[in-house]
Amino acid sequence: MNATSPNVTYCDLKDVRNAFSPYYTYLSLIICVFGSVTNVLNICVLTTKQMRCPTNMILTALALANLLVMLEYIPFVFLFNDGRKFAWHYTYNLAVFVIFHALFTQAFHFISCVLAVLLAIWQYIAVKYPQNNNKLCSNVRTKITLTCTFLLCPLVCIPLKMSLKIVKKPVSITETGEMLPRPAPNSSNTTVFVSDYKSEYLQNLSSYIYSFVIKLIPCILLTVLSCLLIVELVRAKERRENLMKPKTEETIKMRKPSQRFLEKEKQLDRTTRMLLAVLLLFLMVELPQAILGLLNVVIGKAFELQCYQMLGDIVDVLTLTNSSINFILYCIMSKKFRSAFKECFFPYIPCSKISKGSWIDLQTLQTNTVESYV
Repeated sequence: MNATSPNVTYCDLKDVRNAFSPYYTYLSLIICVFGSVTNVLNICVLTTKQMRCPTNMILTALALANLLVMLEYIPFVFLFNDGRKFAWHYTYNLAVFVIFHALFTQAFHFISCVLAVLLAIWQYIAVKYPQNNNKLCSNVRTKITLTCTFLLCPLVCIPLKMSLKIVKKPVSITETGEMLPRPAPNSSNTTVFVSDYKSEYLQNLSSYIYSFVIKLIPCILLTVLSCLLIVELVRAKERRENLMKPKTEETIKMRKPSQRFLEKEKQLDRTTRMLLAVLLLFLMVELPQAILGLLNVVIGKAFELQCYQMLGDIVDVLTLTNSSINFILYCIMSKKFRSAFKECFFPYIPCSKISKGSWIDLQTLQTNTVESYV
């Protein structure tokens, strides 16, 4: 990291942090409980027989990663809900838990980022190369890719584990156990345990990996892939317009298969739009974090203390929110998901008995060759 003058002020966000701090605990708990429920619902619906397909496998894995992050975050919020002002916040066991929390959330959040990139790649292949979609994005290849993602992504976080250690620090405390910045009358001394970096080199290495590998590179890939998907949506719209204007020499018999192909195109476009909404929402939350992480590396410690750490609680809440609202997007934008949800949880409601042929697919379409439709 670059050395910076301690007198330079990059941000003045203490008031923002203090204003948000009273709401942080309650918001985090509400979002984590809500997100845990919705991600369980996602997994239940997406693994039903009629919803099984490569894209939904990725969405299921994404829901699982988000669920694990939220379940782990709940005890963290409970343990540190009063600002970590007391000595009991800094026992050796809690110091171990803090390191575990940092590793666990970073590893599974990175898995979520990689899964979002995989989702964009799979959908781009479905839109760009529909004839080869069955082969390129088969169930077997998807399962292998997901397994490798869950096994390899945590390895990227090994430098963070190597860079952290637990150190002892003597502090002064009041009778209630609240820590004091300096000794005072009637105060007593005790020892607390905190996590810290082993060296400046390992801290810098961890910061580079977090900023570039875990945050920036997935955001760049998502941006490029999202743009490519939007381009393909525009081209698909042009293809539909051409199909809706048949040549005068075409016979009625020749036009009917084109209408079938046209309906498949519309169906695939609806799926792509919904997945684009998921990806763009993910990108809106992750890209600012990537930029802040990059500035941490470029500017140095002063920026981290004045800006990044001051926004830490807000960033956490936004990330948790993004991990919890996919269920809402699926319900709003996918008729098939709504129908599968009703059949899964409310099978006796008459309106759930909807013809499967009328569903709007959430899945990547297993499209046959174009020749079969024209």
